[in-house]
Amino acid sequence: MMQKTFLVEIGTEELPPKSLRTLAESFAANFIEQLDNANLEHGEVLWYASPRRLALKVLNLNDTQPDSQIVKRGPAVSAAFDQAGNPTKAAEGWARGCGITVDQAERIQTDKGEWLSYTQNQKGQPVVNLLCDMVKNALSKLPIPKPMRWAARQVEFIRPSHTVTMLYGDELVPGTILDIDSARVIRGHRFMGEQEFTIDNADQYPEILEQRGKVIADYDKRKLIIQQQAEAAAAKLNGKADLTDSLLEEVSSLVEWPVVLTAKFEERFLDVPAESLVYTMKGDQKYFPVYDKQGKLLPNFIFVANIESKDPQVVIAGNEKVVRPRLADAEFFYKTDLKQRLEDRLPRLETVLFQQQLGTVKDKALRIESLSGFIAEQIGADVAQAKRAGKLTKCDLVTNTVFEFPETQGIMGRYLALKDGESVEVATAIEEQYKPRFSGDELPSTAVSCAVSIAEKMDTLAGIFGIGQHPKGDKDPFALRRATIGVLRIIVEKNLPLDLIALSEFAVSLYGDKLNNQNVVTDIVSFMQGRFRAWYQELGFTIDTIQAVLALNPTKPADFDARVKAVTHFRTLPEASSLAEANKRVSNILSKAELAIPDSVNASLLEAGAEGELAKHVAVLMDKLAPYFNQGRYQDALVELSTLKAPVDEFFASVMVMVNDEKIKLNRLSLLKKLQSLFLKVADISLLQS
Repeated sequence: MMQKTFLVEIGTEELPPKSLRTLAESFAANFIEQLDNANLEHGEVLWYASPRRLALKVLNLNDTQPDSQIVKRGPAVSAAFDQAGNPTKAAEGWARGCGITVDQAERIQTDKGEWLSYTQNQKGQPVVNLLCDMVKNALSKLPIPKPMRWAARQVEFIRPSHTVTMLYGDELVPGTILDIDSARVIRGHRFMGEQEFTIDNADQYPEILEQRGKVIADYDKRKLIIQQQAEAAAAKLNGKADLTDSLLEEVSSLVEWPVVLTAKFEERFLDVPAESLVYTMKGDQKYFPVYDKQGKLLPNFIFVANIESKDPQVVIAGNEKVVRPRLADAEFFYKTDLKQRLEDRLPRLETVLFQQQLGTVKDKALRIESLSGFIAEQIGADVAQAKRAGKLTKCDLVTNTVFEFPETQGIMGRYLALKDGESVEVATAIEEQYKPRFSGDELPSTAVSCAVSIAEKMDTLAGIFGIGQHPKGDKDPFALRRATIGVLRIIVEKNLPLDLIALSEFAVSLYGDKLNNQNVVTDIVSFMQGRFRAWYQELGFTIDTIQAVLALNPTKPADFDARVKAVTHFRTLPEASSLAEANKRVSNILSKAELAIPDSVNASLLEAGAEGELAKHVAVLMDKLAPYFNQGRYQDALVELSTLKAPVDEFFASVMVMVNDEKIKLNRLSLLKKLQSLFLKVADISLLQS
């Protein structure tokens, strides 16, 4: 059996840059699935992608599919023959479909009875006969949300396609893909190299494309070239390029032959907030901004051309000319915004709708003001500063800059607040109200900022839940899941003494009679606790540990965090498993009690030995651990409770709880109830799995 390289390249018009990597990786994954389904042995599968092509190269692909056996199961024997032992119509029809007679069928025994079966030997096909259909199937499963048609063709693809090349070694694989016949013709760069050339062997790819067509088909190679050359260009300016991975990916998807160049803009534009300039350069122009060692924006930018120019200065001048009016617009918007105080924009928020049933953004800002003050008081932050920041949170939404560059909301509020003479804390809180914006994002930096950020998110949660617009499935138009995780992260990671019920009740009260969901507070708290479960599972905590804590329905996130970590540590102790089992036993015994169990243990009814010893240990720990529980020292408390293993084991080994004497039985149940209550101060450890 021979092994050769298989190549497929689909030549297209410019593919969407933000999804190019996804398309290429999906094409490779789909084709590997096809190879596995066909039971074809192969080596590494390499994917290539440039703006005008998707390609795969399969190394060491066997030239023939292995022979296989297909077992076709027929009807049950009980249904295959009548009482006289003659084949039924069902059996005969199945046999005919297999190309045999009923008496040629085999029989197999399963746990559900005996069945007719037939094993068919299937000879492996030459791989060239299979490849075209495999490519079609792999392409049909690409994540293409809006396929298009072109010319008079009925086929659909993400972009119009012009060439298809399929080679197995030096052999052209026949077939038609996307209404295009497979051929050896490959198209190069639009403006450099050979625009069309033929390829003789799959192993020549992608080198031949780079040498003759001036196209670097290797996506990661292009990306690395851009990154390294941009870093070197920035270093020549004594600066550092802003090479975010998302922009690097997009630029790598826009060029076939990357040429990194450096340009500049007028220094007067540096008087404009850097964020506006950066959003213009990165978002509109796909340029890389450059910062000095102190993190200050330099009047330079790095861009990537898709051609080697004989006169690069012309290309540089062209890009400088293009970016100048965009930066001038940003300058104009900012200078215009400076003519009006931030606070004076508040009345204009009456014209901006937050939600049809919940009123305007001005209404929201005033609610955030009150809620920020409430939270600030709870966490020891400056109440006046928090309320001031809360009131101004949304005023920058009606600025020219934010209208043009929505990504600067909050950021522009900080600049304008500082220009108006607001305190640094107020200005910072306006910017940080949206933090954390995404998973792993940094948290608000000050207590005032934390109060405002929590208020902004809790107001949204209260309003949307209050009108019954709960997230359903993967639909969450108001990003309530993200808002919830943001609130929980701030409270937990900043260790804030906030209670979800109190927060929700106050947030709901600020809406007056606008809300129609009578269970809004319960719904909010339940939803947030549900996000706790998902979040802590992602962090690596076991589901039974989380459930053990949630069983107590804690509504203070920082307290929940301390309990989960305490139970996690407790599980590492050698006594943990035994005490968890003991708690399960205690729970079962107490659940069967028919009479009310006394609150206190009668010492005179205790028997000497194991019962008395356990009662003594429980009494000592009740007193000792009270301050531990009050201070949230749950881990220390569980370590102390682990000392109960020996007396608990001895108690269950030598004491009968459910005796005939009712007084003694109830007294022992009371002792077990007190034992259980000690653990329940932290979590229900009876739910822990061994």
